Amino acid sequence: MKPHGPIPPGFRADPDGMLLIGGDRADALADMAGDTPLFVYDSAMLTTRVAEWRAAMPTEVQLHYAMKANPYPPLLAFMAQLVDGFDVASGGELKAALASGMPAGDISFAGPGKRDRELEATITAGSTLNLESAGEADRALSIAGHLGLTPSLAVRVNPDFDLKGSGMKMGGGAKPFGVDAADVPSLVRRLLDAGADWQGFHIFAGSQALDAAAIAETQAQTVALAAQLANKIGATPPLVNLGGGMGVPYFPGDKPVDAAAVGNALAATLATRDPILADSRFAMELGRWLVAEAGVYLTRIVNRKTSHGETFLVTDGGLHHQLAASGNFGTVIRRNYPIAVAGRFGVDAEETVSVVGCLCTPLDRLGDQVALPRSDVGELIALFLAGAYGASASPATFLGQGAAREILV
Repeated sequence: MKPHGPIPPGFRADPDGMLLIGGDRADALADMAGDTPLFVYDSAMLTTRVAEWRAAMPTEVQLHYAMKANPYPPLLAFMAQLVDGFDVASGGELKAALASGMPAGDISFAGPGKRDRELEATITAGSTLNLESAGEADRALSIAGHLGLTPSLAVRVNPDFDLKGSGMKMGGGAKPFGVDAADVPSLVRRLLDAGADWQGFHIFAGSQALDAAAIAETQAQTVALAAQLANKIGATPPLVNLGGGMGVPYFPGDKPVDAAAVGNALAATLATRDPILADSRFAMELGRWLVAEAGVYLTRIVNRKTSHGETFLVTDGGLHHQLAASGNFGTVIRRNYPIAVAGRFGVDAEETVSVVGCLCTPLDRLGDQVALPRSDVGELIALFLAGAYGASASPATFLGQGAAREILV
C-alpha cells in the first residue's frame, strides 16, 4: 500500500456519505454536467483563499492571478472580481483575460517566445509586456512606433538566486526567462530614452515551495535586487512583481505553507526597503496556491478487474485530463495525489487498489496501490487538488478521448 496526499480541508460528506463540493453532492454534479469525467471548481473556496491571502499579506501588496494555472472562462470571470490583476503567458491567454472583465491596464504578459502579433495585441490593448530580452525590447519598440502608441513595458529580471526548495526554479544561472540582472539597468535606460512607459520589474525565482522561511528569504533578496537595479538606473520602478512561490501540499508528508509567516516577513522587508522603492507598488503573482484546492476531478469506474492478485479500478478519465496527478508533469518520483471514493467519503479504507485511466498506456495511473473503501463499477472517484494544471495542462486529445467537462459552483 502506498499513501496518498492530504485531502484539502473544507471537504465533507452528506448524511449518505456522498462527497459535497460547494454544498452539492458529487453525483448530482455529474448528473447536472451530463457525464464524467468532470472538473468541479468551488467558488466559495476561491473566495476564502483570496481572503486568506489578503489577511496574511501587507495591505500595500497587490494580488495577481497567474492564469496559466487555470484559464477556465467562468473561473477567470470570477477571479477578475477578487484579484488586482492577471498575468498571462500567451496571446490566447491575453484574449481570455480581456474577455473576463479584467481591465487591460491590470494585465501583464510574460513569456520568452512572444510573437510579433502577440506584442502588437498587448501594446494595442494597453496591457504591460514583461520583456524577456533586449531583442524582444527592440521588437516591442519598433511595433509600438509603427502603431503610434506608447508601450507599457516592464523588464523581467533573471536574478542570480533561486527559490530554495521550489518545485520549479525560474531564476539563477542561465535561463530562457528574463534579462540577466547585470544587463537590466542599461536596457531600462534605453526604454526610458525611447519614451516607453516603463512599468518596473518582474522577478520570479521559483514556484511550488512549502517552506515559508525560504519564500521570505527569496522575497527579501528580490526587494534588495529591485533597489540595487533602481539605484543603478536612477529611477523608481512603478511596480515590483515579486513572483509567487507559494505551493500546495500534494503528497504524503507535505504541509501547507504558512502564509501568515510569509506575510509577516514581507511586511518587515518592505518596512526597511531602500528609499528609492518608497513609492513603488508591489505585487505577488500566484496561480496554484489560489485555485488548486478548489478543484475536484470526478471520474467514474467503468471496470473492476484483478490481475496477478492486484485489483484495478479502471475509470473513464485519466492522464489526458490529469497529467500531473498521473506523475507525468514535472515529478521525478511518482507519488499519489489526494484521492477518495466520492460516495463513501470519509469511510475507512477496506482494500488496496490501483486507480487507472482508460488510455492504452501504463503511464495512465491516477492512484498507485492506494487504500480506499470498497467500490465498484458506476461509482465516482474523486481526485483532489484538481483546480490547477489539470484540464488545460493535459493532452486532452490523446487517443481521441477529448476534453473533460468543467463547471464552477
